[in-house]
Amino acid sequence: MNYLKQHWQQIVISLAILLTLGIAVFQTVRQDRLTTPIANINVRTGPNINYQTKAILKKGQAVYIVQKKDNWYKVRYNDHQFGWVASWLINQSGKIQTATNLSEATIVLDPGHGGSDSGALSIDQKHDEKTYTLQLAKKVRNQLTARGAHVIMTRTGDQDVSLGARPELATDNHADAFISFHYDSSPSNNLGSGFTTYYYHANTSLKLARTINQHLVGLPIENKGVEVGNFEVIRDNLRPALLLEMGYINTDKDFKAIESPAYQNKVAKDVTNGLSAYFETK
Repeated sequence: MNYLKQHWQQIVISLAILLTLGIAVFQTVRQDRLTTPIANINVRTGPNINYQTKAILKKGQAVYIVQKKDNWYKVRYNDHQFGWVASWLINQSGKIQTATNLSEATIVLDPGHGGSDSGALSIDQKHDEKTYTLQLAKKVRNQLTARGAHVIMTRTGDQDVSLGARPELATDNHADAFISFHYDSSPSNNLGSGFTTYYYHANTSLKLARTINQHLVGLPIENKGVEVGNFEVIRDNLRPALLLEMGYINTDKDFKAIESPAYQNKVAKDVTNGLSAYFETK
């Protein structure tokens, strides 16, 4: 009793400190506790789709965030088990009901040209390539985000974006795929026709090129296949990267397709299906 009388101030201060620390810990736990909004979220051994799956989370399962890296969360789940999950799947609200390998992917879409760089001119000399690359990229983005993927655009409007900045964006965001959209042009009108899938680095991008090209089916212009292309945005890219030339803008037949929303929607659906098939093998 005498001890309490002599040291009551120190005891009160110590209790206050302990109470403050307890409240801080409780608030941190509450902040970092999340409930999975969808089913079938993979828990991986590292912060990337290429790491192995070690568990699968159910809808409504509680997880606790312990670390953040490259748009991924390291979480604690099932008592003292730890692993990595795609942050956008934990935070998403109602886009999808169940996760897939496609919805785990980070994909950079690159609408070619933009701003002062108009690209090629249409056969009637009235339309710029940059307009149609952006239209197509936005349709692909909409298809991918509807299936839960994390999509980053190199441009979303008529902006200048340097060639070097485009692959850098993919590297900085640890993208699982990079796709650049373009329309071809021949030296004279109506000389060329068809679409081509280009890659540069066979070890990272050839499989992606073949898979996407195989899914570009039923289009009104010829599929000219897969080829090596020495384009800066794929040559200087450290991620799996393609450049799609989706028709000749200065050919009557091709331009009729290029400016058609039906053609753009079909290409967007095929590219999305191709990416889905590619990531199913991850």
